[in-house]
Amino acid sequence: MTLRVSVNDMKTWLLSVLINLCAVAAFAQGATLPFGTLGAGEAEQVEIAADTLSIDQATQLAVFTGNVVAGMGALKLSADRVEVVYDTQSGTGAVKALKATGNVVFVSGEDSATADSATYELVAGNVLMEGNVILTQGQNALSGQRLRIDLTAGTAQMEGRVQTIFQTGGN
Repeated sequence: MTLRVSVNDMKTWLLSVLINLCAVAAFAQGATLPFGTLGAGEAEQVEIAADTLSIDQATQLAVFTGNVVAGMGALKLSADRVEVVYDTQSGTGAVKALKATGNVVFVSGEDSATADSATYELVAGNVLMEGNVILTQGQNALSGQRLRIDLTAGTAQMEGRVQTIFQTGGN
């Protein structure tokens, strides 16, 4: 079997490989990448469903456990356990953050990330995911130990022995 490849096809292929290798090098250095569709403070309500809810009025702590699913507009967070952190300084009792642990999955539009734990600061629009993090965007995947997401800027930064798998668009 003989394979014939034109010089132009070879140049196109080499250019594609070079561009993708540059992208991998940028990811490995902790470069930012796009993530998410919702800016900070845009979700006016947080909906949470779980198997169990425990509330401690004295410490103002609410803990959801078992098949927890939280929805904030276009954002979805699921985990084994989610602790609700209230803003005690403003006196409004508003939700300040969600702290999730165990099988954490965070989804925004076409992007999704999994981790051992995550903290989502609702007003600031920041998400910190830690432990065995995998970010998936379409057919591309990126892994590391920490993922910092800035929903206001629509960016994310992976840290800690970053590895990636990407599709070149070829056959």
